Amino acid sequence: MLRSLRDTQAAFAAHLAGHGRPDLVAAIAGDPGTALQRLQLHRHHVARSIGAALAATFPTVAAVVGQDFFGLLARDFMAGTSLEDPVLSRYGEPFPQYVAAQQHMHGLPYLADVARLDWALNVAFHAPLEPRLSAADLAARPEESLPELSLRLPAGSSLIESAWPLNLIWQASQPGTPVDKVDPAAGPCRLLVFRRREDAAFAVLELGEAAFVKGLSQGDHLAAAAQHAAQVEQGFDLAATFGRMLGLHLLAAGTPA
Repeated sequence: MLRSLRDTQAAFAAHLAGHGRPDLVAAIAGDPGTALQRLQLHRHHVARSIGAALAATFPTVAAVVGQDFFGLLARDFMAGTSLEDPVLSRYGEPFPQYVAAQQHMHGLPYLADVARLDWALNVAFHAPLEPRLSAADLAARPEESLPELSLRLPAGSSLIESAWPLNLIWQASQPGTPVDKVDPAAGPCRLLVFRRREDAAFAVLELGEAAFVKGLSQGDHLAAAAQHAAQVEQGFDLAATFGRMLGLHLLAAGTPA
C-alpha cells in the first residue's frame, strides 16, 4: 500500500523506468485493467521522448547504424540508465561508454568515438557563449609579455583524439552529402570541438596543433604550450597555429568566471 505522496511518486517513477508496481495500479481509482493501460501509456510516452532526445544528441551514431538499430541501442541503454536530470540535453553522457561495451552487437570499432564526438558537440552547443580573444586584444600588449600570456579554451570546448577519421564519418552522415562511404583506415584525426555563435563545430588539427591545444587546456602559458607542441611535431609553426586559432575564435583569455 502506498502510504504517502512520496511513496506514490517513487512508485510512479519506478513504473516509468520499466518496473512493475502492482501497488500503484491498486492505488488508482476505477478498473485495474484500465488503470494499468493508462500507466503503460505514460511509460510508452516517456520512453519515446527520451529515445527521441537521445537520437537528437547522437545524430551521427544514428546515421551510421540506421534508425532501427539505433532504437535497439537506445532502448537497452535507457533500461540501464536512470533519468536524473530534467534537462534532456544532459541525458546520455555515458552513452559512448555503453556503445564501446556493445561492440559485439554492432561490430563497428569506431562507433564509440563517433558517439564521443556527438556528445562533445552537444556539450559545446549548450555551453554559454563567452567573449573570444582577437588580434585587436593583443595589439596593446608588449611583445615581450606574449610568451607568458595566459590563454584557455572557451567554455564547452574539448579535444578529441581518435584512431578513426571521425571528421570524414561526420561529414558523410550529413543530410544531402554526396559521400556515401568512408574508409576507416583513413584516420587518425584530432578534433577541437567548440561553440560558435549559432551552433557547435569542430576544427581538424595537426599533431602539433593538438599538442598545443592540450597544453593550453592543462593551464600552460603560450610559450610552454608551444614548447610541448614542438616536442611532438618537428617544425611546429607557433605563429601559423596561433593565427589560425585566433581566426577561428578558438581562444579565450584568462580564467573562466
